[in-house]
Amino acid sequence: MSFNLFRPRHAAALLAVALCSAAPAHGEGTLRVAQQFGIAHLILDVVKDQQLIEKHGRQAGLDIKVEWAQLSGASAMNEALLAGALDMVSAGVPPALVLWDRTRGKQNVKLVAALGSLPNYLLSNNPAVKTLDDFSAKDRIAVPAAGVGFQSRTLQIEAAKRYGKDNFKRFDDISISLPHPDATAALISGGLEVNAHFSSAPFYYQALERNPAVHKVISSYDILGGPATFNVLYTTQKFHDENPRTYKAFYAALAEAATWIPEHREEAAAIFIRQQSSKLPADFVKKIIDDPENHFTVSPQQTRVYADKLREIGVLQGRADSWKDYFFDEAHPYPGS
Repeated sequence: MSFNLFRPRHAAALLAVALCSAAPAHGEGTLRVAQQFGIAHLILDVVKDQQLIEKHGRQAGLDIKVEWAQLSGASAMNEALLAGALDMVSAGVPPALVLWDRTRGKQNVKLVAALGSLPNYLLSNNPAVKTLDDFSAKDRIAVPAAGVGFQSRTLQIEAAKRYGKDNFKRFDDISISLPHPDATAALISGGLEVNAHFSSAPFYYQALERNPAVHKVISSYDILGGPATFNVLYTTQKFHDENPRTYKAFYAALAEAATWIPEHREEAAAIFIRQQSSKLPADFVKKIIDDPENHFTVSPQQTRVYADKLREIGVLQGRADSWKDYFFDEAHPYPGS
């Protein structure tokens, strides 16, 4: 099967500039949402495609204007959120928890909902690397944000478990920052400095299919003890409190999309391709949606593992007694961990 590597649209950079220069004063009935790239954001693709926020707003007697953006990386998301240029942003659980921790008593950022439980795979094309213990100083692990992103934080948790808390940054020394598409291309081609990649969907599916030398070393599910939330949405206390009807409509839209996807897998694949301008074949995307490891749900899973373990190694200062401590109240009646 031939297909192109999934790559983000260049318009994202221009859109980010426009967002960050936008007037921060927004009232009830306006929502500015930013998502990242990849199938882990399928719930948001469905919400946008089917205009579910607008639908639930109308049911509540509110005409909601939604502005969408796609940005890459938690740093850009967090800066725009704290600057008031975005109302709702998405990123991996660790960066979201770091912002929750650092804004307590100030902007009071909290999590809104999960975007699904999907694993990340640490891949290697080095035949000598079968386990984490086999990595040496000569290996290079590509991650989107070395030392601070979802993948690096997950590796830090595992390093602390295997080699002791003082060595939690063991793999940071051989990690480099590289976008998923570029890292995937390097892994498939082989013979380059990058010979490992902590990869998310659809990228690890592509690498495993295109190069038989590429193999899984460990997954985030292995490290966290089972299915676990990858990305989450989060916002500030100010937006939550000042826009209750908009917030409620947004949460209802997310829940509807999560319920809809499992019953409409082919349509969901088509929506992903359309909304993300992907060149991936529809049957390939559906295979990812069908994979039993992937759960498109708004219910958080295993987020407490991050909250507890990142506090143990000093990344977080605050203590969370429950996942509900860092999620807004609207999520509390539903299952979570």
